[in-house]
Amino acid sequence: MTTTRTTDAPPVHDLAGIGFGPSNVALAIALRERREQAAADPGLPAPTAVFHERQQEFGWHRGMLLDDATMQVSFLKDLVTTRNPASDFSFLSYLHQAGRLHDFINHKTLFPLRSEFHDYLAWCAGRLAESVRYGSEVIGVQPVRDAAGRISAVDVLARESGPGGERTHRTRARNLVVAPGLSPRLPEGVRLGERIWHNEYLLHRLEALGEGAAPRSFAVVGAGQSAAEVADHLYRRFPGAQVHAVFSRYGYSPSDDSQFANRIFDPEAVDAFYDASEETKAQIIGYHGNTNYSVVDPDLIESMYRAVYQDRVLGTERLHMHKLSQVTGVEEDTDGATLTVEHLPSGKQRPLRADYVVYATGYHPADPLALLGDLAEHVVTDARGRHAVDRDYRLVTDDEVTCGIYLQGGTEHTHGISSSLLSNVAVRAGEILDSVGARTSGAAAA
Repeated sequence: MTTTRTTDAPPVHDLAGIGFGPSNVALAIALRERREQAAADPGLPAPTAVFHERQQEFGWHRGMLLDDATMQVSFLKDLVTTRNPASDFSFLSYLHQAGRLHDFINHKTLFPLRSEFHDYLAWCAGRLAESVRYGSEVIGVQPVRDAAGRISAVDVLARESGPGGERTHRTRARNLVVAPGLSPRLPEGVRLGERIWHNEYLLHRLEALGEGAAPRSFAVVGAGQSAAEVADHLYRRFPGAQVHAVFSRYGYSPSDDSQFANRIFDPEAVDAFYDASEETKAQIIGYHGNTNYSVVDPDLIESMYRAVYQDRVLGTERLHMHKLSQVTGVEEDTDGATLTVEHLPSGKQRPLRADYVVYATGYHPADPLALLGDLAEHVVTDARGRHAVDRDYRLVTDDEVTCGIYLQGGTEHTHGISSSLLSNVAVRAGEILDSVGARTSGAAAA
């Protein structure tokens, strides 16, 4: 019989983290390096931290670790380099440890394989095992009040399973960092099923089909990088299958990876965006959305077009582009799914039958306030009802809250396009740690 136990009187840490994806791994590295500095200089603080991760081990979009997929961000924007180029947690240090440094140099690329970068992230996370509790699902956050009645700390409650059954672990901390990650986005009314998938789980779903599976057809819904990668992967992995790509554009749109446009991901761009008016922020997103949203790497577009043209020459067409079209309905049955596809210019609808449907329709940030419970009532919101965030990524709260609640994600409306990307995780980790240190020092002086 499962039992539940609650740990009482926990020690007080400087920081507790929810989630242990790349953002909080970067923060854990910054904390480790800060403690190493403190060991050499007793006058510096040595902050302590505990991170909670519901997965049993580190994993980052495992369902999309396609064999030949590459990163869309330079390896130099790893977890540390732009904050501390001398860190031994860099991607180059990982390559050196793996014995592939010279091989990578000779490869003459800034963009490693996605599976290789995942190995790098796992390598970093593995070196920080003492800081993270895996299999620890956060179920709530409770305020801790000081003698004056102010909320000066939080208790993070996490459900954990072990040999003795299920228990609730309590972590008390003066600061909280929430890294909620991203959740798969589906069109309204669409539900996942045995035949209807989201690309987040693609490889897991394909593995479950079995090694000898030979699907006859797939439909891929979406126009961005993931949609193109899925369509290309299915086309090449299943040479006997028809692959139908459905999107509302005339064709896949290339991403803008040019040098000047890429400055939108620089740390300085965060300052400019944060200080801008709401009207200007909307303009910036509109101008530079093609650096990240619903766009595809030009090399992949060229490769897919080459495949389509070659098949047409040979009379073996298998990759079908349903352009200027949208899916208005989908029905799943035991043998597959039937999509209703509307051709936008004509308004005509027709059924499209597929063994499996993959929605590559993006992600949305998980609600960072969902776990805060009563604490959420103290968070200040803007005129549009969105949570307000200071430049140092701390949630703006009323004066009753003196502890820090920081966000790694869910800040695109305040900090810009790079908020949910890897580009600034190293710099952001340093900024959050500096903010925690400054506030802690100020509180001690007071």
